Amino acid sequence: QDNRVSVWSAGDAGSAGLGGECQGEPQLLCDIRHHGDVMDMQFLDQERIVVASSTGTVTVFRHHQNNQTLSANQRWEKAHYHVDQNTSYGGAACTGVICNNPEIVTVGEDGRINHFRADQKDAVRTIDNADSSTLHAVTFLRTTEILTVNSIGQLKIWDLREQRNEPSQIFSLTGDRVPLHCVDRHPNQQHIVATGGQDGMLSVWDIRQGTIPVSLLNAHEAEMWEVHFHPSNPDHLFTCSEDGSLWHWDTSTDTSEKPSFLHQGGSGTTDLSHNTINQPVVSAWLSNDPTRDRMEITNLIPHQTLSVNSLDILGPCLVYGTDAEAIYVNRQLFA
Repeated sequence: QDNRVSVWSAGDAGSAGLGGECQGEPQLLCDIRHHGDVMDMQFLDQERIVVASSTGTVTVFRHHQNNQTLSANQRWEKAHYHVDQNTSYGGAACTGVICNNPEIVTVGEDGRINHFRADQKDAVRTIDNADSSTLHAVTFLRTTEILTVNSIGQLKIWDLREQRNEPSQIFSLTGDRVPLHCVDRHPNQQHIVATGGQDGMLSVWDIRQGTIPVSLLNAHEAEMWEVHFHPSNPDHLFTCSEDGSLWHWDTSTDTSEKPSFLHQGGSGTTDLSHNTINQPVVSAWLSNDPTRDRMEITNLIPHQTLSVNSLDILGPCLVYGTDAEAIYVNRQLFA
């Protein structure tokens, strides 16, 4: 009933306990009331957070670090709606938001795509009937291209420079139209995309070829809510599910050579350039050879309880939230 957006300090990265949990209690720095359920949120920059609401409104909150307060910096009322934007009811949930400062893209239950720019009052562009079904998630492929996933198992690529309201490409799961809930793009190789959906399967796509996934991997026993490549070591991927599990997928060939995770930016500093230097020609995620069987999969929550709804990773640090109304921080992912 009473929803809030909160900023926490999770303590010092150097003071991890034996099990990887952080020492000392996380500190609540500040919070602010939020109208409607929080469906998704993303940092736009170091101090601004973009939040998607079940009411269809998109809000940019500013975190004032000098006095530890949050304030609404900008708001797009009913960016998503079913009937009429101007009526008091009829808002449609904004299900996903992605940022590449100053660009903000939102998707919703109304099948609508909005392209906003921070500090601009009006939408740069709205694609009203982008999809006839619910759009569940969105990600940037490059600075001018986004990819959406919907409730009938389709991926669609949209070129934000194109004026026509049609996707430039459509991909779909074969057979059953399983709703897709989440999507993430490989940080260095823009053509590799991972999705997860209602059947708990992990699908890996190569958007340069074909319109079906390169591989379908049996994963969770219930809906997959989130999928994330590690931002600086994409041989590692993380998925979480309604079944209470959180899996770490490791395709690095020699797992004894653990890389260093000391230098990388946060998820708010997504590098969308074509950073393919030092990348193997064929990613481990696309190979169809026997090394596939050597993929290591670890469940990071051995005692499964309630649904794991959200996760994020940075360096050796994993944070996730569950239906137990708790947030967990694991600081020793690669120990």
